[in-house]
Amino acid sequence: MNFLKVGAAASVLALGGLLWTVAPESATTAPARPDPTRFVIRDVRVFDGERFIERATVRVKDGLVETIGADAGVLAGWEVVEGKGRTLLPGLIDAHVHTWGEARRDALRFGVTTQIDMFSDHRQLAAANAEREDIRQSGQADLWSAGTLATAAGGHGTQFGMTVPTLAAPGEAAAWVASRRDEGSDFIKIVREDLHVYTDDRRLPTLDAATAAAVIEAAHANGLRAVVHASAQEAARESLRDGADGLVHVFQDAPADEAFVALARERGAFVVPTLTVIAGFSGERSPLADDPRFRAWLSQEQRDSLSARMHDGAGDPAMLANAVESVRRLHAAGVAILAGTDAPNPNTAHGASLHEEIARLAAAGLGNAGALAAATSGPARAFGLDDRGRIAPGQRADLVLVEGNPGADITATGAIAMIWKNGRRVDRRLVAGESPVLDPGLLSHFDGERIDSRVGSGWMATSDQMAGGQSEAVIERRAGGAAGSAGALHVSGVVRAGGPQVWAGAFFNPGEQMMQAMDAGAARELVFHLRGDGREMSVLLFSGAQGGPPARRGVTATAGWTEHRIALADFKGADPSRLRAIAITAGAPEGEFAFDLDQVEIR
Repeated sequence: MNFLKVGAAASVLALGGLLWTVAPESATTAPARPDPTRFVIRDVRVFDGERFIERATVRVKDGLVETIGADAGVLAGWEVVEGKGRTLLPGLIDAHVHTWGEARRDALRFGVTTQIDMFSDHRQLAAANAEREDIRQSGQADLWSAGTLATAAGGHGTQFGMTVPTLAAPGEAAAWVASRRDEGSDFIKIVREDLHVYTDDRRLPTLDAATAAAVIEAAHANGLRAVVHASAQEAARESLRDGADGLVHVFQDAPADEAFVALARERGAFVVPTLTVIAGFSGERSPLADDPRFRAWLSQEQRDSLSARMHDGAGDPAMLANAVESVRRLHAAGVAILAGTDAPNPNTAHGASLHEEIARLAAAGLGNAGALAAATSGPARAFGLDDRGRIAPGQRADLVLVEGNPGADITATGAIAMIWKNGRRVDRRLVAGESPVLDPGLLSHFDGERIDSRVGSGWMATSDQMAGGQSEAVIERRAGGAAGSAGALHVSGVVRAGGPQVWAGAFFNPGEQMMQAMDAGAARELVFHLRGDGREMSVLLFSGAQGGPPARRGVTATAGWTEHRIALADFKGADPSRLRAIAITAGAPEGEFAFDLDQVEIR
């Protein structure tokens, strides 16, 4: 806390009280408080999205930049922010994220006012699309999203516990893309990933070139951009030949060869290298958690993702070296490079990691101005975000004021003095990073016509297909529940060998977003009614750091309805204050299974 400011504020209040007592008529003549939607940032260095302006005054009115220039005047009644010794940047744009939980709030605390999401829950898109058109006060970054990604059955992107419609042949592309368009996807993301760059021990199914090409063609036919995830140069090359607009990682198996660089330049493609996440699985550790400019503003969620690791080994530094050299060659040839982090993957954190990515791009050959453009005007241009990414008249007033000069020291982007979203000052306090409270009580009774839940985004089927397995599960609401109630959740399917683990069952999200942490610390037990075919079932609690293993308890699904009460303390290692999901699943032995679930609650 700044005690000098507190003391000054107390003195002003005391003086105001004295004036009211001695001369009340002065209260009617006192100047009005400045309108917070109309302000001037005076005598500040400006990076306008393309270049530095050494001294300017920027005037903001009603959420938009009104004027910028050395002689922009200060108007009566407008708030004045002193910019001397500081630099004003456009709101930062992270061109590769995955927006789960509090991602957009966490991002805004670090000056990332727009996120471009490469795969998340499509059910958030309608609200996000409306929010980004709103110029009023906002407590989170705006979102553009691919929604559901294009991948093969059991392929990359199917491992996160949510249903992903997959593709198997070119003829399926048109209908698949039309469905994404109808869900509100802003662009299409395509996966060309079998893991061979990372391991010799495992291969994932992935789209073949013909199917990926058909998806690109269908995206363009629907007026949507098509971007590709590829970790190998040949898959990236095929994708650009087939018309992809950009790559959302730079490949790591080898530096870009001359033919690839020429192809990318010829096609006008962009590349989002994601060097920070590549550094993580190359064995490096992010310095952000130990940097005092970041440390105080990191939520526990962000700390967890920064400290997480892709694997237990030392990593392969050659991957990062290959990626950096590719960036250097591509940028030198004039290929557009965009800043993106792939947060919240291990070694990254929403918002904070974009500052590390900017520094890595600067060192990889872009220079300081080029790296800042890669996080502002570059993504705006590549994804058609016409109202942001620059500081210019008529642009949205998403702004970041930093101490010092990032033109000379790129790490100055982390010395944030103020942030504005839609022309309103952002409160950087960590309250928004805390988990929403999940009050004890009923979660689902299944007595309505549809599968219901009191809170969260509800129930879905889950199986080991997300990890390359072959098991299947289906959920449906059926009449007739426990103790004569109107309905229950019926879960059925088949358990098959074929993956490192086998399971199939039902999965519940207590938060509005997939795997969003909820504070259930006031609850003491999980209660539910279960009946089934005599199988031993697993009750799984996902909690704590995102991506961590669940805690497990076993129960038997007997032929008649049985009430089960499991103390949350009996889930070894679970953290109910950050409860992410509950699952009830069947495992071995192989074969068909069926069970019914009712009256699920936490007490």
